[in-house]
Amino acid sequence: MSDDWPGREPPADRESPVGAPVIRGDEDVTGERAATAKAFDPEDPDSVAEAVETVRAFATASAGDEDNVVMLRGAAACAALVRAEQSYKGAAERAGDGVGVSFIRKWARVHDLPRSIRRHVAQGHLAPSAAKHVARVGGDARYQLAWATLDGDLTVREVRNLASAVNNGTSVERALTEHGVTPGEVTLSLPPAAYRELRREAALTDEDPGTVVARALGEYLD
Repeated sequence: MSDDWPGREPPADRESPVGAPVIRGDEDVTGERAATAKAFDPEDPDSVAEAVETVRAFATASAGDEDNVVMLRGAAACAALVRAEQSYKGAAERAGDGVGVSFIRKWARVHDLPRSIRRHVAQGHLAPSAAKHVARVGGDARYQLAWATLDGDLTVREVRNLASAVNNGTSVERALTEHGVTPGEVTLSLPPAAYRELRREAALTDEDPGTVVARALGEYLD
């Protein structure tokens, strides 16, 4: 199947302001908790001071806390602190004892993931511990690895190993294939009438159903 796709590739990094509760403040994602979502402004000293306290508490509690929204808030605080201090090292020093550079870096990177991926983290579909490894890779590989994690039911260890392979120079497609995951494979449930028409179109055009769906989606998004 051809991998040609119309238009530009989607952004692989965060586009909204650092520290803004774009996902945490979305009631459709976090429900009633959206009303208490905290923003961290890296240019406001009082907000940065609050980010420092949040990072300290997050570093202490994160080992046993699997609350995805809390983790996204901690990631936002880490990212705001990095922006305020202009470095991971400076952010770690500002946070104080018990907060290392690696801790700050990995969570700030999670905050930098594109909105579509962070949304799955907030909804509990993508574990924050897996998102940390998705955030280690860049560009389109972030999407490929995130979606493969969801569709392939990958473990955190598997995501970690795949991210390492990509960072060592293996293409994400090859890394996934060698791991037994087919890049681009997803199971869909369609209304019976849509399924009938998909199969009919595929038969008439002598194409794979996936090719028909990809073409239709490309035309829809173009």
